[in-house]
Amino acid sequence: MTDITSPKSSTRPALTVQKLLLLAGLVVLIWVPFFIYPIFVMKVLCFALFACAFNLLLGYTGLLSFGHATFFGGAAYFTAHAVKEWGLPPELGILIGVGGAALLGLIMGFVAIRRQGIYFSMITLALSYMFYFFCLQAEFTKGEDGIQSVPRGYLFGVLDLNNAFNMYYFVLAVFIIGVLIIWRFINSPFGMILKSIRENEQRAISLGYSVARYKLGAFVMSAALAGLAGAVKALVFQFATLTDVAWQMSGEVILMTLLGGIGTLIGPLFGAGLVATLENYLATSDFPVTIITGIVFMVCVLLFRRGIIGEFYASRLGRKLGFEYRR
Repeated sequence: MTDITSPKSSTRPALTVQKLLLLAGLVVLIWVPFFIYPIFVMKVLCFALFACAFNLLLGYTGLLSFGHATFFGGAAYFTAHAVKEWGLPPELGILIGVGGAALLGLIMGFVAIRRQGIYFSMITLALSYMFYFFCLQAEFTKGEDGIQSVPRGYLFGVLDLNNAFNMYYFVLAVFIIGVLIIWRFINSPFGMILKSIRENEQRAISLGYSVARYKLGAFVMSAALAGLAGAVKALVFQFATLTDVAWQMSGEVILMTLLGGIGTLIGPLFGAGLVATLENYLATSDFPVTIITGIVFMVCVLLFRRGIIGEFYASRLGRKLGFEYRR
């Protein structure tokens, strides 16, 4: 079993380099909307947060879910309906979306964690299909048309989110908060126990830990953060459709996580950016985007077994910068 850990705390120069890299990344994110279409960057941030939420379950708990589109798309529907039909401000709409995703995660997780391995994955896939057909038939989702023309409104009654730059910096703030929550979660005692469950579940049970409760807690947290990404995405694009809850969306987030590196905090961010960029710039080409994505995935799996960021951590340069890869 592999584990990619956080940077070594004992190497002060390495930590300084890492802090400089993080600061440089933050500066890039602050200035990038002036050079790249803001809507595209917001899409990348939403999917990056979605991938990080999924990685929280797969990379740090060892549970492979095929149903995370339920939380991403469900939150998008809940937020879009609350903002458009109930006239709620965006911040309350997002809270409703996150709460709805957490509730869905509690229900799905309570059923799924009773099984392990492929059986767990198949249960999440089956429940995701059930939710997809519910959204197809439900009145509030508007069926195949979806909920369209969702108003962005004013954040806290002051900040006009119809302005592209205001919306971008709001999405960036949500993204940073979401990533910090994940970082704090995986570096807490709860997160350490999750890693021990991933490595050796029977030993964790023998030590007296309630493995089922820890798994359920991780599942609900992952669902809530995936819902946060979906809720913000509904405001960015101002619609919520069946595409958000389809099984292809679950497959896409798995692809993002595998490409970037399972068990790394930065990996899913990189994988989401890579997949979103490929989809965006190849959408107008005659060659099918799915084939290109599939080729890139096969090449990365063959050449970068640990994922692109995972391989960087394990490389000489990565170790020199203070990153560590453990088997």
